[in-house]
This record gives sequence, structure tokens and C-alpha cells, in this order.
Amino acid sequence: MSIQQNLLNIKSSLPEHVTLVAVSKTKPVSDLMEAYNAGQRIFGENKIQEMVDKWEQMPKDIQWHMIGHVQTNKVKYMAPFVSLIHGVDSLKLLEEINKQAKKNNRTIDCLLQIYIAEEESKFGLDEEELSTLLTSPIFQEMKNVRIVGLMGMATFTENQNQIKKEFTHLKSIFDKLHRRDGHRRDGLQSVSTTTNVDLQIISMGMSGDYQLAISCGSTMVRIGSSIFGGR
Repeated sequence: MSIQQNLLNIKSSLPEHVTLVAVSKTKPVSDLMEAYNAGQRIFGENKIQEMVDKWEQMPKDIQWHMIGHVQTNKVKYMAPFVSLIHGVDSLKLLEEINKQAKKNNRTIDCLLQIYIAEEESKFGLDEEELSTLLTSPIFQEMKNVRIVGLMGMATFTENQNQIKKEFTHLKSIFDKLHRRDGHRRDGLQSVSTTTNVDLQIISMGMSGDYQLAISCGSTMVRIGSSIFGGR
């Protein structure tokens, strides 16, 4: 099946409120253009240099999402154009994103990565670290980043119950935060006066488990091999 056909099949299976990030890491521009020509406008890369190269070559109405682990010293290369950074897992990284966004006269949207897996290799914040970050005076002074949601990666396992438990855990953290921040749209008073938090996105689910993730409340899925084929 072609990339176009794969993409249309997946899109037709997604509920309207779920955003599809086409994970295009390691794929050539020709493959991305096939997806682009089929209507895809959001692409996810996990290496900043590769994303920069593709951004330079491809149409400018594409939203580029950084889905990999971000090294602080590389933020400056993507700051002029990146639409969403998925894996923010420290205040130090946020400070750098804020600094580089300011230099580019932009506000950069970010997702905070929450550690939900039972694996040592995954990055992310636990609930206490999340709370500490969001309430820290340093964060509340940041004018050039906006936290628009949470992201989490489940354990790499065949055990569907475990994956479901981890996804549900992320959804419950999101709901708690949502309540605490008294979301503007609910007409509730916000507990903090910061304008740099506007929780809308729960990013969880990849090619193997995105349907389960959506049933657990995901609003953004990252799908690569089901669109572009195996690496």
C-alpha cells in the first residue's frame, strides 16, 4: 500500500478531536512529500538537525513537531520554526526554549513529558516534579513558552492491561491539572495568573497502541511505521 493510502486509512479511523502527527524521522523528503500531497501537514522528527534540513527543503505551511529527547544546546537550531516540542522534561530545558523563542520573537508551544512507564530508559517528570515546575517562580515569569498539554510513552510491552493503566494514569494527571488551573473555558477562576499554561493536548499512543490511547483520552497520536512502513 502507498503512503497516501496508509495515511487516508488511518485518518478515516481517527475521531475528529484527535490530531495525527506523522512520524517522519529517518524518512526521505520524497516520502514526506507523498504524505504532504495526501493532505498531511504535521510531521514529527526526533533529531533536530534532520528536522532543520527537512524544514529548509519543504513547504512552509508544515507544522514541525520535535518528538525526541531534546538536548539544551540544540534548541537554538529549531527555535525559528518548531510548532510543538513534545518531550520537555526539565525546568532547565524550558528556560533554554524560552530564551531561544524570545530571540526569535516567538512563543513556542510545549508538552511536558510525564514518566508513566515501568522502564528506566524513558524520560519524564513524576507528579511531584510536574507540580514543582508549574508553580516555580522561574517558570511563571517565562513569556515565550506555553505549556499546552502533557505527553507520555507507555512501557514497551505486549501487556495491554499495563499499557492501558499507564495511559489512564496520564489522563488522570491531566484532569487533575485541568481542574487545578480552573481552565479559562470553563469560566472558572484560574488559581495562577500565569498565561503560559493552556492545557489542551494529551499526546499518547503510537503505531502499535494508538487506538487504545484514544480510548483512554489521547487527543494526539504519533504514527510512523503504519504510514511510512518499517524503518
